[in-house]
Amino acid sequence: MAVCETCGNDYDMAFEVRAQGAVHTFDCFQCAIEAMAPICEHCGTKVIGHGVQAGDHWYCCAHCARQEGTKGIVDRVMAGSAT
Repeated sequence: MAVCETCGNDYDMAFEVRAQGAVHTFDCFQCAIEAMAPICEHCGTKVIGHGVQAGDHWYCCAHCARQEGTKGIVDRVMAGSAT
């Protein structure tokens, strides 16, 4: 059993996330997101997708980055593309 570092639950199906040289233990993805996801500096949402980074600043999307005055940020998906 391992203890989740976010909620403290001692859970037999906990998992580890390795990021930037550190190891983190969580009991669910929600706790992992709460602990590790950056926060959009414009709207305050957790960035759980790719998001965009401008210097040391994180945004959930190009729109939020532009709203904060960042220049040259565009969404990565081309119009009409499907994956």
